[in-house]
Amino acid sequence: MEDFEVQNFVQTEASTDKKCPGCGATISFDPAEGKLHCKYCGFKCELPKPEEEREVCEMDFYAAKNSGSYEWGVKKKSVQCNSCGAVSIYDALETASVCPFCGSNQVMPAAEEDSIAPGGVCPFSVTKENASAAFKKWISKKFFAPNKAKESTRPEAFQGLYLPYWTYDVKTLSRFTARAGYDHKVKKDGQTKIETEWHSVSGFYEEAFDDETVVASKRMGNTSVKGCQPFDLSKVTPYNPQLLAGFAAERYSVGLQEGWEVARKSIQTKLRGHISDYVRKTWKANRADSVKMSTNYANLTYKYLLVPIWVSSYKYKDKVYQFVVNGQTGKVGGDSPVSTWKVLLTILGVAAAIALLCLLLGH
Repeated sequence: MEDFEVQNFVQTEASTDKKCPGCGATISFDPAEGKLHCKYCGFKCELPKPEEEREVCEMDFYAAKNSGSYEWGVKKKSVQCNSCGAVSIYDALETASVCPFCGSNQVMPAAEEDSIAPGGVCPFSVTKENASAAFKKWISKKFFAPNKAKESTRPEAFQGLYLPYWTYDVKTLSRFTARAGYDHKVKKDGQTKIETEWHSVSGFYEEAFDDETVVASKRMGNTSVKGCQPFDLSKVTPYNPQLLAGFAAERYSVGLQEGWEVARKSIQTKLRGHISDYVRKTWKANRADSVKMSTNYANLTYKYLLVPIWVSSYKYKDKVYQFVVNGQTGKVGGDSPVSTWKVLLTILGVAAAIALLCLLLGH
């Protein structure tokens, strides 16, 4: 399979060479120690420090959305899975024989296009072994899970993956109308009841949102990923290609504009609830409803980040199930299938117990 490489903009040997100086094997990032490590000869070294101190900066949304580049800082190749269509990015020195999303080995080079480069990375801090242990503890509580699911707790069943995320910062100013409700007691037919008197109110509400997050993947933006959230974005560091050594990194499939539409809907939902709280507090009401608002957005900025997850997948009755472990916290997310045989045996066991109890009580 021919490698499709992205030309790097960092030309220094220190940034591109990930071969072990001891044995020549490919070295990878070790989450346990936060160092580069060779699993073959045991060589370890600190991550090279950038030539100048950098920060993960907020980028202007309107200036950047049409001018994305895809220069990651090292030679990369992309592979696409023929089975599920997922596109993953690897070091040019590494090979991808198995898709981290569905377990298929039908992968092929994928065509490149201009994209926005990641600005920051949340490094792995949970090892594959710890991810396996967290998943084993989680799946052990799923009584009706099939045995095949529990077999996927082996450490070698997990693939380390950096998942793309958009974060958005924005200031909002909303003009709103709503109803403020005041409860009072009334007596009717000898009974005391609560009635609500409603008054129309209106005003302006201002709020700034920081790091409104959106999963920038159409393949992994599911309940598994949502179940393992949140990620601690205070631990984000400027993008460093060495942090990705030994891991796959998915290219975003939810674009910057599309991601903002998702974030905006989430912000709208939050604003509606916050305005209801504001009405109750400002007008000293017992309740608030019928919120209608018109919102202006200002100072919209974004960050493109990579966050760490461990992924395990398997097939059960022709359906692929994914389990995700947060690479920072070890929190597990996923939907476990239900074993029909285990459910049936449980029902039969309960029915037999009830029958035996009835028989004993009958005597």
